[in-house]
Amino acid sequence: MALEAYTSQITDEIHTDVLTKARISCYKARDAFYSCLEKESNKKPTEIATVGLLYPVDCKKIRQAYVKQCRPTWVKHFDRQYCSKKKVQRLLDDNDQSRKGPLSLPQPYTFKPPCSC
Repeated sequence: MALEAYTSQITDEIHTDVLTKARISCYKARDAFYSCLEKESNKKPTEIATVGLLYPVDCKKIRQAYVKQCRPTWVKHFDRQYCSKKKVQRLLDDNDQSRKGPLSLPQPYTFKPPCSC
């Protein structure tokens, strides 16, 4: 009897307002963590996050709040996204002149001529 009463109360209704609030709080926690990373970028990163992301100990509490607010798959996705954006930015900002300019391709004489047997 108790089980029937319990199951009659369960509905498949989706509470979009709850989902929206959770998503917004996750985004706020994420933004706070990444702004801490940018602000503390001059300090040595000693902590390890997902996908090899390193961050300074000053951002540890903010990171914990971020991980608590967001789903683990989202945290991993956002970390991956942040790392790839930083990698692209590093390549664009790179002042090493050896990487600038035209691509140097191997010259034709370095290849063996095809065998004309």
